[in-house]
Amino acid sequence: MFKTIICFFLVLVGLLLFPFAFISGFFYFIGLRKLTKLCIFRLAQGWAKVMILAVGCKMIVKGRENIPAKGGVCFVSNHCGYFDIILALSYCKRPFGFIAKKELLFLPFFNLWIFMLDGLFIDRKNNRKAIKTINKGVERIKNGACMIIFPEGHRSKGRGLLPFHPGSLRLATKADAPIIPVAISGSYEIFERQNYVVAGEVRISFLEPIETANLSPEEKKQALCDKIYSVISEELSEKKL
Repeated sequence: MFKTIICFFLVLVGLLLFPFAFISGFFYFIGLRKLTKLCIFRLAQGWAKVMILAVGCKMIVKGRENIPAKGGVCFVSNHCGYFDIILALSYCKRPFGFIAKKELLFLPFFNLWIFMLDGLFIDRKNNRKAIKTINKGVERIKNGACMIIFPEGHRSKGRGLLPFHPGSLRLATKADAPIIPVAISGSYEIFERQNYVVAGEVRISFLEPIETANLSPEEKKQALCDKIYSVISEELSEKKL
């Protein structure tokens, strides 16, 4: 219970840090965009690392050397629980944005952090709006940014790797960007399984990049999806995550 109280306090601290990010946003609008994004990401990253330390997780991290130092990249990860974003913030070496469901747009403070971290809100029930959101992400990747997507569509909640949402890889394939599969396990058990915080073993693996630029339109559809699903599933199985 003590860990739960501490982590709840840290969530509140994270929300209170937003004014500092907002002040940084001023520099974004006067032209210092890259520096501003990096500062906001480092602020969020520091908070995430403190969260992991407070929980007392036994962390096993693999494959950070597979993350390119520059150029547009799309991370494709399984989605166990809420703790996944904290893991990605802590161990991804580069700032990234992500696609969030539109319902989070109405969650106070969290919506502002998502925006400041270059997140995009998608309405899956409106195909026209969803495509428009995806195209924004595509342009960001083409301009050298990183994005992370969770193609299962929602949290698996400890039920294993779920089928990928149809068209979920469109962000990467339209940008012709390298895809880095990410395998996460143990994050659901940190809080959601029992509704209070417990320390446990958590693993995150950044797997070898998969190039998409030279793939045919047919290969970019089901074959690519199957390959990414397979390598994530294999990593989870081999390590018994």
